[in-house]
Amino acid sequence: MRAKLADYLANSSPSAVESAMKRTPSRLILGLAVVALMGAGLGGCVSEGGGARLAPVAPVAPAMPQARGPLVTAANPLAVEAGMKVLNAGGSAIDAAVAVQAVLGLVEPQSSGLGGGAFMMVYDAETGEVTSYDGRETAPASASAELFYEDGRPLAFMDAVLSGRSTGAPGAVVMLGVAQAEHGVLPWRDLFGEAERLAREGFEVSPRLAGMIALPQGQGRSRWANAYFTKPDGGRYVAGDVLRNPEYARTVRELAEGGAGVFQSGRIAREIVDAVAAEPRPGGLTEADIAAYRPVERGALCRPYRVYVVCVPPPPSSGVSLLQLLEMAERTPAIDAGVDSAEAWTAFAQLQRLMYADRDRYVGDPAFTGVPVQGLLDADYVSERAALAPGLTGAATAGTPPGGVWTGEDATHEPAGTSHFVVIDARGNAVSMTTTVESLFGSGRMAAGFFINNQLTDFSFEPLRTDGGVAANAVAAGKRPRSSMSPVIILDRDGRFLGALGSPGGSSILAYNAKALIAVLDWGMPVQAAFDLPNLVAKGDGFGADTERFPPALRDGMAERGIVIRPNASENSGLHGAIWRQGPDGWSWDAGADNRREGVVRQ
Repeated sequence: MRAKLADYLANSSPSAVESAMKRTPSRLILGLAVVALMGAGLGGCVSEGGGARLAPVAPVAPAMPQARGPLVTAANPLAVEAGMKVLNAGGSAIDAAVAVQAVLGLVEPQSSGLGGGAFMMVYDAETGEVTSYDGRETAPASASAELFYEDGRPLAFMDAVLSGRSTGAPGAVVMLGVAQAEHGVLPWRDLFGEAERLAREGFEVSPRLAGMIALPQGQGRSRWANAYFTKPDGGRYVAGDVLRNPEYARTVRELAEGGAGVFQSGRIAREIVDAVAAEPRPGGLTEADIAAYRPVERGALCRPYRVYVVCVPPPPSSGVSLLQLLEMAERTPAIDAGVDSAEAWTAFAQLQRLMYADRDRYVGDPAFTGVPVQGLLDADYVSERAALAPGLTGAATAGTPPGGVWTGEDATHEPAGTSHFVVIDARGNAVSMTTTVESLFGSGRMAAGFFINNQLTDFSFEPLRTDGGVAANAVAAGKRPRSSMSPVIILDRDGRFLGALGSPGGSSILAYNAKALIAVLDWGMPVQAAFDLPNLVAKGDGFGADTERFPPALRDGMAERGIVIRPNASENSGLHGAIWRQGPDGWSWDAGADNRREGVVRQ
């Protein structure tokens, strides 16, 4: 099966790639590049194709006990407590993930919810398998390549976001339903109690949510949002106020009683369609589109990094690009200079430029476009790309990986409004899930008590390549837009679970995840300290960063090397994750919650 799957992935045929990803739940773990890693000695790891690797960090001890929970880390304490209650009741990681998402959609609606989509990585402790679930939204049957055109020109971005055209068939709930049926322990009906109680009795508005409610324009000022966020006295909700949502309570009660299928027909589907069909610029999503939606269980895309193995979802997730960045980093000695080195941060920035150029050109929905997954990770190609980093003086151009076909310039805008969480249960099963409604409060439209997504604005607004062909990330009926969401599962070289992490951040997700992985696995930093490091995002000809978090000496050192940072215009990070590590008192979880958000860790 391994050789056959490798053949499929090497083939640029969209149907072949899609078939392989659908059929293979996952022992991709050690099936593709990692097969070379298994027999590698401690002096170096062999990559796919036999390319040389830098010397790895110290390997994980063979006597390592199995990594077990319970542990939950997420961006809101109420969601974390809901997940812990499920774990303490004997639930699995998937069971707890359902509860976490149900509460996040209520208390952090600016970021994710029942009306959105998600990518989820799952580690099964009993089988040792890693798999991914693709809950990315799909374009309606009525969608055309010029969905966001008007009078022969692309719409202004915010006009598109606020329109009904921006909403795809939601995928998060249906995806969780499929995964819970396969990996759950508790009855589905027992997973929504906290969400229903909080919606009915009310919850305290957090400072972050209050800040989004107070924004003077955008989706938080739509007629739906105004009705929801305006108090009886006419004022807006502020931090500490109690907000109730009886419609949300009704929806999660119906989900609990009827299963995920009730989301795809009947009242909930009708309310989604009615909201999408409202002015301005009604969309074409129908009840039939919602009923036809199917999540995809795909294989895990795994590659070695040092003595570890990093697993991400295959396309349309951009996880392949995260792996490409890590492989380039492993071929770049400057990275080894460490966290205090301007040389290391400069190299990290230049590698990002190369990665994003390739990502923007080649990654899309594999059911519609040939994504050269194997080519982007080819040892010789990765080495060639990494060698370009020291000489970059401006925006990088995409390369030509084996199997890659030129697709023209990309015109995708990827806004912010996402969350990530990690759950590990007492059996050692784990979930790493990135979940989103796309922009802040999605499209600004509400149905059945929740905000609905504007995911279709993740497609390229320019549907054609410069040569007249269709762009890789152009809109098409039934198509899933490319996503930067790339939840991570980490294994040791023997395929044993070591941890998980991920982040929101729009297109910056890849930079945030890579920073955390390099800091934790390569620089040996504690997880919380790694998450707290300044962010640096290099795409095109600019360098966005948490400028205030960089020490002056480090900023000056990067500037001397051509990396002049400015405040990051993308959504900031919200890293959450945990690594199983050996300390003076034995093995335990080293976990963290990004201090840029409101998350916590419970175990």
